[in-house]
Amino acid sequence: MAKTDFIVDLSLLDHDQPTADLDAIRALNPQRHEMEHLTGILYEDVETLRCAGYKDVTHDEFWVRGHMPGMPVMPGVIQLEAVAQLSSFFAQKHDLLGAEMVGFGGVDAARFRDVVVPGDRLVLMIRLTKARRNRMIVAEFQGVVGDKLVVDGTIRGIPLPVAAVKTHLAARAAQNAV
Repeated sequence: MAKTDFIVDLSLLDHDQPTADLDAIRALNPQRHEMEHLTGILYEDVETLRCAGYKDVTHDEFWVRGHMPGMPVMPGVIQLEAVAQLSSFFAQKHDLLGAEMVGFGGVDAARFRDVVVPGDRLVLMIRLTKARRNRMIVAEFQGVVGDKLVVDGTIRGIPLPVAAVKTHLAARAAQNAV
């Protein structure tokens, strides 16, 4: 795949000077510990609704030991979670959805084209194609290792009903305490 086929031209990405580090990501995304799948942000363009970030895949990832023993391959669902976190970061930073929290709303036409393994830097890119305030965001996405496309598709984000989820969890806890 030629560089011009990527959502963001790879030559625009300065890996030595991310535009947002892990602390900046944590300010907008709630995931912590083994569920953090975004290491840094490399590029943002609000006019064209594009963003690029990356996940440094380490040998300490929770899935390495079991997926698969002796041949650790990053699970596709974890790659999709990383894309969801990139989309959420961009939507929250620029208040595109108008929600307290963005949830993973779905994925269409995902294709896994090559493996991602420990030691790789998975560069993720999104281009929002739809942003309906308080309803949904839709983004085309790509994941690249080096200059090779490894995953692509379309992802959807939806507003999460934070108060309703907290109320449900509190009711469940109260019920289990009885």
